[in-house]
Amino acid sequence: MTRASDTQDGPVMLSKDGLPGWLDPVVRVVETVEPVQLSRFLPPENGAGRQSAVLILFGEGECGPELLLMERASSLRSHAGQPSFPGGALDPEDGDPQADGPLRAALREAEEETGLDPSGVQLFGVLPRLYIPVSGFVVTPVLGWWREPSPVDVVDPNETARVFTVPVADLTNPDNRATTVHPSGHRGPAFLVESALVWGFTAGIIDRLLHFSGWERPWDRHKQVPLDWRS
Repeated sequence: MTRASDTQDGPVMLSKDGLPGWLDPVVRVVETVEPVQLSRFLPPENGAGRQSAVLILFGEGECGPELLLMERASSLRSHAGQPSFPGGALDPEDGDPQADGPLRAALREAEEETGLDPSGVQLFGVLPRLYIPVSGFVVTPVLGWWREPSPVDVVDPNETARVFTVPVADLTNPDNRATTVHPSGHRGPAFLVESALVWGFTAGIIDRLLHFSGWERPWDRHKQVPLDWRS
């Protein structure tokens, strides 16, 4: 297996070797899911959109399996104050967007935003590219196993308000689930965890992962959380 930290100039590899058994359902999702099963917003056929990547990092904490999230600074122009996966746009040095560029970008952004040590991360899969119409980003979700956890925290307060982990058990708890309703009429899944409302693109990905992995528990889809126009 090639470690991410050893691949500054070489390819970044994906490996499923040695993953914990509880990740098997997620691996099956990676291998079988179709783009339309994840989102109705797919990359424009004309190739428009800015290439980007996010890191969906699974670790194991005191409460079992968990996900790494961050809360974006309230001063940002795009998605201000919104919890999200670490990630961002591809830089030229990340390489080919159609090859390992998204893998490099996901690890680089996670390190820049949370202080994560990429050498402790084993990348094991990539989900289909999706599209965020409001920002014009074409997003590649990159999945990783936090094999060797490292300290994480806010690196730049101008970009990130906080960094935190969420137990998967909290994400599957029906009491923590709701449906957001935007003034435009758009509805989407949401999670009320760690004093945060996780919604939008990030919640959509988590919702689909829980569903297709078989981890989802029945929840009240009539429980609503209104959003305002600034969201």
